[in-house]
Amino acid sequence: MGDNKISSTVFSQAASPTASAAGDRFTGRRKQSLARRILRQKYVLLMLLPAFTLTTIFSYIPLSGWVIAFTNYKVGRSIFAGEFAGLKYFRNFVMNSQDFMYLLRNTLTINLVSIVLNVCVALIFAILINEIKSKLLSKAVQTVTFFPYFISWVIIYAIVWALFAVRSGAINQFLVVNEFIKKGLNILGDPKYSWPLMILLNLWRYLGYGSIIFLASISGIPHEEYEAAAIDGCGRFKRMYYITFRNIMPTMAVLLIMNSGWVFNSNLEQFFVFTNSSNMTRMEVLDMYIYRYGLQNLNYSYATAVGIMKTTISIALLCFVNWSSRKLSGAGIF
Repeated sequence: MGDNKISSTVFSQAASPTASAAGDRFTGRRKQSLARRILRQKYVLLMLLPAFTLTTIFSYIPLSGWVIAFTNYKVGRSIFAGEFAGLKYFRNFVMNSQDFMYLLRNTLTINLVSIVLNVCVALIFAILINEIKSKLLSKAVQTVTFFPYFISWVIIYAIVWALFAVRSGAINQFLVVNEFIKKGLNILGDPKYSWPLMILLNLWRYLGYGSIIFLASISGIPHEEYEAAAIDGCGRFKRMYYITFRNIMPTMAVLLIMNSGWVFNSNLEQFFVFTNSSNMTRMEVLDMYIYRYGLQNLNYSYATAVGIMKTTISIALLCFVNWSSRKLSGAGIF
């Protein structure tokens, strides 16, 4: 036993320099490999440099302004010169404000329904476009549905006004003239139409964009799978379900994960042009609330505190949805 211990000790002492040298060589190879990859992809990295620089300047450096959420900031003074207020403005929004619940209700209802509906309808729409035999017709449908994505919300509001204005809207006039209704529907002012209007407009604007993402995923499915299914006697609908639908489910999961981070974020331009005094209680979302208190009422500390809460919850929700997706389906973005 003693000889075995001595020999093992001698062996370990003799082997340790060799192991250390091997480890140094491995680390050196990794460093060389990383350097080679960077050198090989230098042009790609140079192309990413402007985007990285702009993101840093306009997205990350301004985060230093979050400090005013914890101070009594006064307009015209340095953001670091305000008196420390702690969590005062966070407590005011959650505990003392009467706006918290209806803002949460409006934001979650409109955004959640829009995200789920947009992804699901875009998925079905992409599958149907893929089944069109005529390439010309398929491209025409894609172009027509993708075009609204490039229209600004101001132009969309003008279109909706031209169609649904109570007295002069084309659709309202048609319905009244043909006695389908007695007077025009106040689509833009009546609160009961606010949520359906926003959800349908989001669907109309983003349908083509979402379907293109799914079509790109469908194009990666091997044609041999369709041919094998056809030989086995599968009809068109079975091939759509068992091959197309199941192969693009990971893409759908990734889109839902990425969009989950936008549940508390709304398009300010959209709600700015469609919100008025008549439908304010159903249209005001967190972003409109932050704009109203920050830029209109000049209460920057309070508005910043609300924005920090919204961002923090969005990041936490994104991480939770990604974790859940990995557990359930194995698909995730990180």
